[in-house]
Amino acid sequence: MQSRVQEPSVGVEKLTKAFGDFVAVEDLDFSVRRGEVVGFLGPNGAGKSTTMKMITGYLAPTRGRARVCGLDVGERPLAAKACVGYLPEGAPLYGDMSARGFLRFVAAVRGLRGSTAARRIDEVVERMELGAVLRQPIETLSKGFKRRVGLAQAILHDPPVLVLDEPTDGLDPNQKFEVRGLIREIAADKVIVISTHILEEVDAVCSRALLIASGRLLADDTPAALMARSAYHNAVVLELAAPAPHAAAQLEALPGVERGEWLGDAEGTRLRLYPRDGAAIGPAVLAAAREQELEVRQMYVEQGRLDDVFRSLTREVDGRETRS
Repeated sequence: MQSRVQEPSVGVEKLTKAFGDFVAVEDLDFSVRRGEVVGFLGPNGAGKSTTMKMITGYLAPTRGRARVCGLDVGERPLAAKACVGYLPEGAPLYGDMSARGFLRFVAAVRGLRGSTAARRIDEVVERMELGAVLRQPIETLSKGFKRRVGLAQAILHDPPVLVLDEPTDGLDPNQKFEVRGLIREIAADKVIVISTHILEEVDAVCSRALLIASGRLLADDTPAALMARSAYHNAVVLELAAPAPHAAAQLEALPGVERGEWLGDAEGTRLRLYPRDGAAIGPAVLAAAREQELEVRQMYVEQGRLDDVFRSLTREVDGRETRS
């Protein structure tokens, strides 16, 4: 079936979901193509999980439509779902099944049989390092292992589209590193949409970030472009060998410098200079520091901060109640 569908893709048009008078998701428009890893970013209750449920066919939209690999999810739900590997929020699993039994069950549901099913189960068990817990009932597993079983079932049938809701939730730092590596490894031939509120995850694995709050899309750009919107983008931090209280006023007077602030101590040895409109002020600051004979122990230019952009954009949204 998958060979007959179009190029791996996900697209939504005017996607909206209302629960009574409350609008959880409102007029979302975006598309994702093969090779892209898109981070669906937003605060808790922003509408991320609701959107993912509509994309995967688990929740019908109030209006608008979602397409997976060119298939309208509402009109051809079974064909669309066959193209998707889905890790839902919390990864609901059958607790009384063993991890191996659950993967065998999912393989059968996905139409995998015999040696093909056995091979794929072995592959995902190895990738997710589940060998030690295969015979244990899922209800006895730690949160991290449950999440890994959930990830294993999502990739079991090697789908062209992966929709992962908080994929590293409950994993320790080493496991997070491994899962992110897996995502990067398989990304070239797939569409991957990751819902997360962890900003470092977007920077670590995503080629694009969609920022949503109160059910509305606020930004759609690369992580680097979003960081360029930050007040910290191209900010210069100087660490001086000795206190120089006069330095701030003189360096703040440079063209392109918006303001300065002393950091971390009262002695006047660490100074951050913020650029006006993201200007590249590094060379001018270094030249001025030399002219003033300041002894610079360290100097670096900041790239920007996703958390700064996140707060700035989400503060602009009204404070109405949200639901995920």
